[in-house]
Amino acid sequence: MKKNKGALRTLIISLMLCLISMIGASIVQTSGGKVKIKDLRWETPSGHLMSALLFVPENATKDTPAPGIVTSHGWFNNREMQDLNYVEYARRGYVVMAIDMYGHGNSDAVAATEWQNRGTGMYDAVELMADLPYVDKTRIGITGHSNGARAANWSVDEDNLKDKPLISAVLLVANDATYKNPDTNEYYNKYGNRAVGIIAAQYDEFFFRTKLKDGSITSPRDYIKTDNAQSFLNFGVEPKLAPETRTSYTIYKQEIEGKAAIRVIYNPAQNHPWNHFSAKCASYGIEFFQDAFGAPNPISSSSQIWQIKVMFNFLGLIGFVMFIVGFTKVMLNTAAFTSLKASGEATAGPAPVGVDKAWFWGSLIVSALFSGLTYIPLFTLTNKIRPEFFSQIPVFYIGVWSLICGIFSIFTMILSYKFFTKRHDMDLCETGVIINVKVLGKTIVLALLVVVAAFGLVFVADYFFKTDFRIWVLAVKAFTPDKIAISLKYLPFFLVFYVANSVAINGFNYISIGKKSG
Repeated sequence: MKKNKGALRTLIISLMLCLISMIGASIVQTSGGKVKIKDLRWETPSGHLMSALLFVPENATKDTPAPGIVTSHGWFNNREMQDLNYVEYARRGYVVMAIDMYGHGNSDAVAATEWQNRGTGMYDAVELMADLPYVDKTRIGITGHSNGARAANWSVDEDNLKDKPLISAVLLVANDATYKNPDTNEYYNKYGNRAVGIIAAQYDEFFFRTKLKDGSITSPRDYIKTDNAQSFLNFGVEPKLAPETRTSYTIYKQEIEGKAAIRVIYNPAQNHPWNHFSAKCASYGIEFFQDAFGAPNPISSSSQIWQIKVMFNFLGLIGFVMFIVGFTKVMLNTAAFTSLKASGEATAGPAPVGVDKAWFWGSLIVSALFSGLTYIPLFTLTNKIRPEFFSQIPVFYIGVWSLICGIFSIFTMILSYKFFTKRHDMDLCETGVIINVKVLGKTIVLALLVVVAAFGLVFVADYFFKTDFRIWVLAVKAFTPDKIAISLKYLPFFLVFYVANSVAINGFNYISIGKKSG
């Protein structure tokens, strides 16, 4: 116990942080118990399994159905990334469904040829929403960030084929609207009498650019001046026929088929990923849907609590990392793993001088340059050579890059040992570079034990509280069993990288540099 005192303290604090995170985030996203959360999995008309979180406020009943909103994340994200929307919309009385698009989170993967089909799953969610007895079928909205906005556009295409369309409002975040008829290439009003808004960041890295006749391309911050934006705000008319030049942040209304349609553009001074971590964008969404549908529980758009959930989620992420450290230290003081501890305090090697100093710094600089210069070429190469066995394109790319950088680190360490550290009597066994099979086996068992225990906390958070540990795009979340098999495909790539660099940092490069503390 004496040996474990510090480690136990870390472990206890980590568990407390995780528990506070789970409870706090749950209280916020349920509005203190006023919103019921359901974890959905269902077979859709597309023939795929879909995953979503459904938020049902207490005001939504069969007798008093509430407006419904389907919200979607962007590329390489998941349903929890929409927490700023589902927290704020649900507390205002809307029924909210935050989906995992196909190929994301816990939804089925689909071929690229199926992405556009039924809005990558968004329209499947709209149809389910319309079947819920406590949802007002005349007031169903959709919104999404980036690829989620593209899914919204595809969902409108699907909805337009129905005799009685289901979608009444569309908020496109960080992706363009559809301006021209694909058959005639003329400006038109694809959205009909729906309420439609666009959040177009002034510094968006991907969208809101227009190629002009002279070949130049407009800047996103000038989007409101473009023909596309002006046609959209004028309900699809040819820009030269528009009665006036329209501006951002103004809600324009026009009677279409007996209904007051809405168009509005918001232009925050943000970039693309900032849009889904922004109080401004959350307020735009709140104001837009309140204008389109009204709100069962009207609350000022400036009154937001999703940031409190973010704080609790972040506390959990800190606790998760602390747990890994604390739990590992506690296990190292048990009889099973105490043999893995170093026999003494690690000491830094001597500072390099002369040729050795040049070799030390030179190898670090060359390694940094190698990693940077190979990053883009490998992106192109891996897209050409990727076997079907490695179905996840970005993970394969980063995996190959990591593997090559790991091999390069091994190569530089071999040269370093031959020309530098060997002359200074570096002991590869003493520094942990070489370990026996028994120690290696125990190390692997300990690593697996720590990972299983740490993710046990994540699954507790998911099962009992429907929360996880995250900050913005950095997240640790629960997963389905198939993800284990998928991860094992890529494990060797990353194992080479992390083991090689761990050896480099803690062995070969653990030396004194500097006049004082080193």
